[in-house]
Amino acid sequence: MTAVDSRPVAGLGSASVRWTPGERIRAFVALTKPRIIELLLMTTVPVMFLAEGGVPDPWLVLITCLGGYLSAGGANALNMYIDRDIDAVMERTKNRPLVTGVVRPTEALVFGITLAVVSTVWFGLLVNWMSAGLALGALLFYVVVYTMWLKRRTAQNIVWGGIAGCLPVLIGWSSVTGTLSWGAVILFLVIFFWTPPHYWPLSMRVRDDYAKVGVPMLPVIAGNLAVARQIVIYSWVMVGVSLLLWPLGYAGWFYTTVAAAAGIWWLWEAHALQARARAGVRGAKLKEMRLFHWSITYVSLVFLACRPRGWSRCVPAGRSSP
Repeated sequence: MTAVDSRPVAGLGSASVRWTPGERIRAFVALTKPRIIELLLMTTVPVMFLAEGGVPDPWLVLITCLGGYLSAGGANALNMYIDRDIDAVMERTKNRPLVTGVVRPTEALVFGITLAVVSTVWFGLLVNWMSAGLALGALLFYVVVYTMWLKRRTAQNIVWGGIAGCLPVLIGWSSVTGTLSWGAVILFLVIFFWTPPHYWPLSMRVRDDYAKVGVPMLPVIAGNLAVARQIVIYSWVMVGVSLLLWPLGYAGWFYTTVAAAAGIWWLWEAHALQARARAGVRGAKLKEMRLFHWSITYVSLVFLACRPRGWSRCVPAGRSSP
């Protein structure tokens, strides 16, 4: 479901343009989408503290973060390789390296595959093979299931494609314990239900971009009120799931207080967006980006709060696996 030709964009990598080594290095770094990876690591490191029930081995944290960066960077590079046709048309992506020609498509493909292989071996040899499998699974899910299959075919692309962004939680937990636990599953679900109401407000802002290239993001095929209602539904479920860590014994009063307070503020913003949409507000006055920006703060606060002062109370005795 796209009106955009999937062939390489004409003129990319023109030999008439000379790029400096510094520009080339910055372009390859940009292929990894470092700002997105920052958020992924924000959901990985605190989970390692929670899984450890204290301070994990700093070396393990370092190699897990580096492996996570390499894996997510490879996935993002392959995503840009596949989406280079629509990136050249969309306003928000027209300056990406494959569009400007700083990096040639073949280079991006080789770069992405190399990072995928290196990161998988890195996790397997230096962390454990469960984490390696989860990292590879996240990469393949993002590239194959989301980018190649869901993104251009269904408005549920972000809902199910967002699973790739949930897996760093499981990677962080398994890197410490070598297993998984219900605490990890709960935090996985927090990110799962967080992803759609995090991304849909941004999609509302750039609706015309997605419509132009035929990508059926929910705001493209539904009105503002319908999208806002979905945001509210997912928000309530997300906040409810985030509070399950306390009754199940994985977190104490500090986490619960932060998660509840941040959740209340989130719900306030989500309902305010719905009220503006119901009133027919459009354009800048809809203020949909308020929720988008708050969503990043929310997930940072909730995951950082997974490290309460009383370390011994973070993880219950006899921790069970799902």
